[in-house]
Amino acid sequence: MINLDEIQDMWRRDSKLDPDNLHLESLKIPGLHSKYYDLYNQLKLLRIKAEAEFAEVKLERHCYYTGKAPQEVYVAEPFPYKVRDKESLKQYLDADSKIQEKNLKIKYYEIMLSFLEEVIKTISNRTYQIKNAIEWQKFIAGQ
Repeated sequence: MINLDEIQDMWRRDSKLDPDNLHLESLKIPGLHSKYYDLYNQLKLLRIKAEAEFAEVKLERHCYYTGKAPQEVYVAEPFPYKVRDKESLKQYLDADSKIQEKNLKIKYYEIMLSFLEEVIKTISNRTYQIKNAIEWQKFIAGQ
């Protein structure tokens, strides 16, 4: 799957307007919108999948810390006592590396989605940017 750096590099290239061919730039808008909206939808689905994985891991780790996991789990990963109170359980779950890994994945997708939302907004406003560039060229030319 594509990562944030790749998306940012793509946008760096796609965001440039050719001032000599503004008419062609306006024709590119639907294609750019489609390209980045496709990425947005793919990432949204990946975030949903990551949230489901997070819920599964959190339940598994909850069972692990409360002593309710299958015995073979404790053979592979010993844990000498059961956590009984909610506050301690919350601390163990918050510090658990398996849960943190899934949570970081969700946060990463959220950052990517946020970036893509801004890109899509910019693409939607591109007609105004092109119009302003044309108006500026007219002003400079004395028209």
